[in-house]
Amino acid sequence: MVTFDITQPLQDIRMAAQQKIDNLNKPKGSLGMLEDIALQLCLIQHTLDPCLTHPCHLLLGADHGIEREGVSVSPREVTWQQMINFTRGGGFIDVMCRQHHFDLKIVDMGVDHDLTSYPDIIDNKVAKGTADFRYGPAMTNSQWEECIKKGASLVDSCYQKGCNIISIGEMGIGNTSPSSLWMHLLTNIPLKECIGAGSGLNSEGLQHKYNILQESLDHFLSNHPDISEKLEKSNNNPPYYTKQQVINILTYFGGFEMVAAVGAMLRAAELHIIIIIDGFIMSACILGASMLYPRILDFAIFGHCGDEPGHKIMLHCMHASAILNLNLRLGEGTGALCAFPIIDSACRMINEMNNFQNAHITKYF
Repeated sequence: MVTFDITQPLQDIRMAAQQKIDNLNKPKGSLGMLEDIALQLCLIQHTLDPCLTHPCHLLLGADHGIEREGVSVSPREVTWQQMINFTRGGGFIDVMCRQHHFDLKIVDMGVDHDLTSYPDIIDNKVAKGTADFRYGPAMTNSQWEECIKKGASLVDSCYQKGCNIISIGEMGIGNTSPSSLWMHLLTNIPLKECIGAGSGLNSEGLQHKYNILQESLDHFLSNHPDISEKLEKSNNNPPYYTKQQVINILTYFGGFEMVAAVGAMLRAAELHIIIIIDGFIMSACILGASMLYPRILDFAIFGHCGDEPGHKIMLHCMHASAILNLNLRLGEGTGALCAFPIIDSACRMINEMNNFQNAHITKYF
């Protein structure tokens, strides 16, 4: 089993960092969340002068067996068609990466199409999509391990180029379905509250999606009485699972791109890289990662609260506050990139603003 050594950011500079922020020539606390982010940057990098270098974005693509059950309004082939579109610079994530100077890595983790003729797509294909979890596990244990390792390796390649801030996005038709089941099982929030319209289901389609996911869940729990028992005994609170039980949940329902994102996030935290979290699906990924290594949340900055109904609830479960709320539901990591300028502003604030003493301004608090 792949393991990670994720340590809490050292706290010995917390007071000095807070004093530096408070002594900037502004009313104390007047820059709100920017001040919180600046303090977090200082702690992650263990410095009073944080910096953001060689930002990278991992765009992970894969297909899902559950898509065959009609849980998405978008057809399966959109996954590979969009992956090709990304190589041509035509996606919104391409626009955002160009705007904010992110190094974009497009990665095939399990797309149901041959993409090997596109040199700008990194070939990490595990299989041509996961199995249909309506009838059994989406992936095998060995595929879980492979995805975790490949996700971690992608971060290593970014780190070697000097990256200290990373964002992760996904492309995979149907991937709100596994995300909803991860959320339900890990938080014990009722399944109905974890399910949304994805790429645009109507009310009839949403009911069908719920029926399929509930059937899949019932089948899973009937074969995992240990997990079923913990859900029942937790009285609507998040269940206390063993690490192996968490892995069993993530393996049974996950997508190759989602598990690779978990591996990437864990490796980034191990290297003390800042992780910008995107929308519903990537929030489900860091939720799963945090059930394995709780300290990972120290390294996460949540970019936005998306339009999926369950996203706000999931953020609340992690005691997380998102920077933006733009009603986004595109995925790809676009919400994370939209939030990057705010993080950059927080970094510039602590580094470039004058303080009361140097500016010869009376400190009035």
